[in-house]
Amino acid sequence: MSTSFFTVVLAIIQKDLQAELRSRELVATMLLFALLSVLVFSFALELDRAAEEQAVSGVLWVTIVFGSMLGLNRSMAMESENASIDALLLAPIGRGAIFAGKLVSNFIFTIAVGLILLPLMSLLYNMNLLSWWMLATLLLGTMGVCVTGTLLATMALQSRSPSALLSIVQLPVILPILLAAVIVSNGVIADAPMSDWSMWVQILAVINVIYLVLCFLMFAYVIEE
Repeated sequence: MSTSFFTVVLAIIQKDLQAELRSRELVATMLLFALLSVLVFSFALELDRAAEEQAVSGVLWVTIVFGSMLGLNRSMAMESENASIDALLLAPIGRGAIFAGKLVSNFIFTIAVGLILLPLMSLLYNMNLLSWWMLATLLLGTMGVCVTGTLLATMALQSRSPSALLSIVQLPVILPILLAAVIVSNGVIADAPMSDWSMWVQILAVINVIYLVLCFLMFAYVIEE
């Protein structure tokens, strides 16, 4: 059973990666949006160094969240347009494996954009965003966004306006993730004592586990609707 599960997961990941390598559409769209957002905020905050230091973590996470929404909407739209989602549902495979495969694919695309943003924002804002704790926060925060986004994008696929519905539904859900990620990022960037923000790393990890379990269990009901 476990072998079959991981085989399906790997097959879905491989399919999504091959499709992206051929089209180069998904990551390019997310990256273009991210670059434009970061540049706009950089010019807007250029004259106020204090505001820039306080806002940089918020800029990072807002850019990642909205960039991931673009990617999630496009990813699920491609599944619907190509009837891939129908083929997956007709195949004798577990719905959990479909969720895990799509989750990992979405995470790979989103984290790729995030990893490009860190050195770029370090240069634009003249701050050091390249640290192990920043990387760990990026991984945890991005995973939480992708976990909820994969489930909610599948749910929104049934509506007439999936893009609008996803943004309306997902933002309140990921608010605890954003809050924890921004607090940790602010602490790391400001070089604050670890005791001031380390608890939020644990909170972020716990929220991720809770969302992962809930979304994994709910996906089978959502995708069948």
